[in-house]
Amino acid sequence: MSFLIITGMSGAGKSQVVDTLEDIGYFCVDNVPPVMLGKFAEMTTASGGPMDNLALVIDARGRRLFETFVEELNNLRQRGISFRLVFLSASDDVLLNRYKEGRRRHPLSVISGGSLKEAIRLEREMLKEAYQDADVIIDTSLTSIAQLKAQISASFGEDTGAGMLVRVLSFGFKYGVPVEADLVFDLRCLPNPFYVDELKAQTGLDKPVVDYVMQWPQAQQLLDKIIDLIDFLLPLYQEEGKSQLVIGLGCTGGRHRSVTFAEAIGAHILDRHQHTMTWHRDIGRQTAG
Repeated sequence: MSFLIITGMSGAGKSQVVDTLEDIGYFCVDNVPPVMLGKFAEMTTASGGPMDNLALVIDARGRRLFETFVEELNNLRQRGISFRLVFLSASDDVLLNRYKEGRRRHPLSVISGGSLKEAIRLEREMLKEAYQDADVIIDTSLTSIAQLKAQISASFGEDTGAGMLVRVLSFGFKYGVPVEADLVFDLRCLPNPFYVDELKAQTGLDKPVVDYVMQWPQAQQLLDKIIDLIDFLLPLYQEEGKSQLVIGLGCTGGRHRSVTFAEAIGAHILDRHQHTMTWHRDIGRQTAG
């Protein structure tokens, strides 16, 4: 039995993740001291254990208790206990704004001398090893609560209990490359529908935009080559035991070319793979395609 360990930056969305996990049937325990990891693991591995779906939240609120976190994770691995480490992150600017808007107190504000910027810096340094160890990284900088909930449900719902989840993500480079992406393909080399007046307001979900993007021989060839590479790589990642693969398709603004390609690639993978979801991060933004 594998369970989830949730960690990450304060203000990055761990509370929303816990709420969603509880909605899909997980038993969640918040603010768990790392030294208790082994005890909870025993509850999931014991014959007839009481918990089918367990998620533990461990983060910087424990302060000095958190110092043993990575050591306790390694202890679990040495005992052959299966778990997935999920890391929630966001940019410093986004975290600053969230704390200012919510008027919340950062858990490290006492040791940072009251400086919010310093508290975020200290926490990021404290979590550096956990970030590097994470099986799943979710950056919520540009993610709405609804999008985060959909992502968690797709990643950890009952129908994804085994195998690797493939997430195909369209995005706009002007808003930043998604840090969780394992593979990134740049589509800005293709003709941009944004500069066609009748297509500017549409997206890659609309047939006229799809027809425009895919009419070019170079677009068709690029799509074929990306699909060939993905078909080659998916079995290798599965053999490695990877729990989630994120494929990023980027154009200028994340509304036209990247959406068209993400839809085509997502449909292709869905035909051959059990767990696949397609997500368009920046499609709602009014900007160049």
